[in-house]
Amino acid sequence: MDIKKPRVLVTFDSMRYPNTGLFYFGRSLGKALIKENEDFELSYFLYDITTDFDNDEVTRYYRQKYHKFFFINKDNIKLFHFTDQFSRLKPKKVHSKYKKIITIHDINQVHENIGEKKLKHYLKKLGERINKCHRIVTISKFAAEDVATYFPHVIDKLTVIYNGADKLELPDGHLPAYQPQGTFLFTIGIVSAKKNFHVLPALLADNDLELIIAGIKTPYENEVMAEAKKYGVESRVKIIGTISDNDKTWYYKNCDAFVFPSIAEGFGLPVIEAMHHGKPVFVSTHTSLPEIAGDCAYYFSSFDGKEMQKVFNEGMQHFGHHNPSEKIMAHAQKFNWDDTAKQYLQLYREVLDEK
Repeated sequence: MDIKKPRVLVTFDSMRYPNTGLFYFGRSLGKALIKENEDFELSYFLYDITTDFDNDEVTRYYRQKYHKFFFINKDNIKLFHFTDQFSRLKPKKVHSKYKKIITIHDINQVHENIGEKKLKHYLKKLGERINKCHRIVTISKFAAEDVATYFPHVIDKLTVIYNGADKLELPDGHLPAYQPQGTFLFTIGIVSAKKNFHVLPALLADNDLELIIAGIKTPYENEVMAEAKKYGVESRVKIIGTISDNDKTWYYKNCDAFVFPSIAEGFGLPVIEAMHHGKPVFVSTHTSLPEIAGDCAYYFSSFDGKEMQKVFNEGMQHFGHHNPSEKIMAHAQKFNWDDTAKQYLQLYREVLDEK
């Protein structure tokens, strides 16, 4: 006699927007859950434009307008996993008798100058979701500490599960749409103030390096280029917009160094992606980055141009003398999606077993 497996619904509606961290998180976790799962009937909650799981053995629910108001659980789903803290399907729209898990990627708004009124509103919205869930997952200890600070009543419900990071492989002969003329630095992320990219042109002073910045463009790019002009290096700063996975891999593989001065990260996926290629990585000391990069990165503790140049030059000299590529790649391998999926599946078992 076959025992029916409990059904679990996992929300991946944040994959609506390609070229974002949440898109890559959803695609990678979704694939790994399917690969590692033996105990559950998995269902994914998606927008109908998402085709990444069309060839996988998983039930797909597509977001409808009425989901804003309610979710009819006609298939007797036992557990709901909201993989984004602001999933379009809200925990309160699912009946309280069902088990719920939410993944919090960060609450970096508490570290940004968004104003007291906006922050209060943000925390209220987040609290409404957290309070409806049986367990809260964060993707770093740093994010867990933030949650515990602002929502101390959920400390006993907190679990840290690190993201994985795909080791991207480059097809033979692939060349990117934009090919730098010589040696270059690379970074990637939405071109917004929290990524802090405007401090990077200082690194091009007194050398011939290019700086390639990939990611969704915003008006903030004008601030980046204003800084480049200040240093007289505007011709060597290239803001190239969104790119393919193959182009991204080419830049990781061929850059002199990966630079990531972000001031607001819940995890920092590009850091580990770059480390998979054994590259020198330069990051800020803000939010989760020291926790994720560990002793395998060089750190900008100041964003003063001369101080950054000093860190960069000394870091590149250290890398050249000691060649720590093997150590860097070994560190990156600690973060893999199969292990991440196994930890989520174990959490599903624990939550479903709780009375």
